[in-house]
Amino acid sequence: MTGLALRSELRAARRVFAKSLSEVLMKQLRVLLNNYGFSIREGDLQIVQGHWYVTHKGLLGVASRRRCRGIHSEPISAFCDPNSSRWAFKAVVYKSTACKGFEGCGDADPSNVSPLVRGAELRVAETRAVNRALRKAYGIGLCSVEEIGSTPRASESDHPGVKMAPQQTDGNGTRNGNGGPRVRDRLIQLIRQHQLDPDLVKAYAVDFCGTKTLKDATRAQVENFVDHLADWAAKDRDALLCQLNSYPSEKGEAGEKAGAA
Repeated sequence: MTGLALRSELRAARRVFAKSLSEVLMKQLRVLLNNYGFSIREGDLQIVQGHWYVTHKGLLGVASRRRCRGIHSEPISAFCDPNSSRWAFKAVVYKSTACKGFEGCGDADPSNVSPLVRGAELRVAETRAVNRALRKAYGIGLCSVEEIGSTPRASESDHPGVKMAPQQTDGNGTRNGNGGPRVRDRLIQLIRQHQLDPDLVKAYAVDFCGTKTLKDATRAQVENFVDHLADWAAKDRDALLCQLNSYPSEKGEAGEKAGAA
């Protein structure tokens, strides 16, 4: 990494992790940026409880820059139980055509995933397996964010907004803020108030609602997301930023579209 790029990333780190960035973490960050080409601006790294963690996106970036030849993943049927949302995957990373492969395994069930991704245990298990295989292949000692599961900062006790808040109704039983524009305006206000990236908020909203696109979500799902976002931003903005930075930013989409129901 060039000196100019390094300085730019260090400035981004001071801006994003202002309250969490110690001198020790800054020294570690310099090494990580130089050795692997990670980017704070692209959400490759996060700080969780005073330690650096790499994101799935960051690991895929390393694989791409080093011309990874392929990644194969498959479920381990002996350890899978769809009825209880328990999944286990094996992933193999091939660094070159001659590479015999670096294996990694990952599992997920409702007991070891964040409340934010309940219902997506299959995808979490595969991501964890791929992450472990990538870390072995490229000698990355950092644990990945997706592997640590539910942390104290992201638990329901610390963030009651994860639980879907009951909706208020008017005298006719209609939800307050029923109109799409009102929900959108409230979301835009939250983005501006807490200086959030609208593209990352949109990506998080899609994941939260469990739909392929935000347009597929119901108005109730979007309202629940806005309530949750407002609660988390007010209680712990730093933890929210860490969550948002785990998503890839979709360039070119306006913040107003993020709130469209």
